[in-house]
Amino acid sequence: ELQSLLRMRELAVKQKVALQNQVRALLAEFNIHGSPAKGGLNGVVQHTLEDAENGFSMPFRDALHATWQACLLTITRIREYDKLLAQSVKLHPDCERLMALEGVSVINAINLYILLGCSDDLHFKNGREASACVGVTPIQHSTGGNAKLGSIGHYVKQGVLRSQLISGAMAVVGALSKRLPKTTKEIWLKQLIERRGKRCAAVALANKTIRTAFAMLSKGTEYQAQAITA
Repeated sequence: ELQSLLRMRELAVKQKVALQNQVRALLAEFNIHGSPAKGGLNGVVQHTLEDAENGFSMPFRDALHATWQACLLTITRIREYDKLLAQSVKLHPDCERLMALEGVSVINAINLYILLGCSDDLHFKNGREASACVGVTPIQHSTGGNAKLGSIGHYVKQGVLRSQLISGAMAVVGALSKRLPKTTKEIWLKQLIERRGKRCAAVALANKTIRTAFAMLSKGTEYQAQAITA
């Protein structure tokens, strides 16, 4: 059920993006572009429909209105799916426990739960194997007996999950950049931000998140960040 709900939401998101791109392309042909001052794309569409002096015919206005209404309806559907997913998480204690991890939202928790093993048998031998599957482990280059770690791969099977985990990690990194660390994990992350930059730190956090999630599910433990002691 969880996976089915996710698939329905993913389809709605793709439809929303397709409709938005179509509307942008249609308006761009007439040199009409979005502007924050006009309320973004929605504001531009409404202004275009209400402007009686722009020369657009009624058939075109009706078609544009219908397309945009379909987009707004899709956005409403996505919000409904989000509510249903939030309700579903409460029925699965493992998912709720995963949400204690930094940067893990409802959708990330469900995806991790499905990936790492929503049955008694885990899908991976260890956390590193799971991280490699998602694509958040650096590619190793070995020459002459010397091993060097490179960047993460561009094409992986779990690309959507990787993108979502890194996005959540970036939010954590962004917030941490503006305040002092409160846990030992945040100290590690703060130092990594200073050494390697925000993007690299976010990928490292996503990597650690997957490994921690694997340990939580395999051992049935709770996640508790270790606070800094005075």
